[in-house]
Amino acid sequence: MAQFSRLEVAQVMKETGMIPLFFHSDIELSKKVLKACYDGGARLMEFTARGDFAHEVFGELTKYAIAELPGMIMGVGSVTDAGAASLYMALGANFIVTPVLREDIAIACNRKKVLWSPGCGTLTEITRAEELGCEIVKLFPGDIYGPQFVKGVKGPQPWTSVMPTGGVAPTEENLKGWFDAGVTCVGMGSKLISKEIIANKDYAKLEQDVKDALAIVKAVRK
Repeated sequence: MAQFSRLEVAQVMKETGMIPLFFHSDIELSKKVLKACYDGGARLMEFTARGDFAHEVFGELTKYAIAELPGMIMGVGSVTDAGAASLYMALGANFIVTPVLREDIAIACNRKKVLWSPGCGTLTEITRAEELGCEIVKLFPGDIYGPQFVKGVKGPQPWTSVMPTGGVAPTEENLKGWFDAGVTCVGMGSKLISKEIIANKDYAKLEQDVKDALAIVKAVRK
């Protein structure tokens, strides 16, 4: 069961402006990555459930976060059907992120008042997601659409909250472009939690990189 309401999750997304994305099958390594992100100031983590037995890893990570990382909001990405969404909510997911817009996932999450963020690529999809109760829409793949797309959407729909994921980089130039266009927050995966960091188990660098990225987000949003 979720520890945080969907409105609480949406508020933290808006306040911090960034969600790290990560998946690894090694539970102990995943805990260290999660702690490094937490120590760097991140208060959300999207566990991109793309591997076999990913739910087992997520369950352990969530227990760890509840016990050791107060205020850390655990969510799951790459969810493709309502059955998977229900499984992860039973394991404590506080938000569900999907690559596409699926109404069965919306219904499953709304029933338990868990925030869900569907991947959308057209204004029609975004509008339908909002009609289904979506608070923050995921723009995916973000780098294909770019900040100009967000700016275009916000023209007729200034109430729309957008989170680009895919190709977002922890640089001032990249983040300024997105936030100037009007995004609510961004999702960052391999450009933040790189293969090199994982291979070298350089958790101190990851912690610093998260701090730096959050500082850039704060600066460009002023």
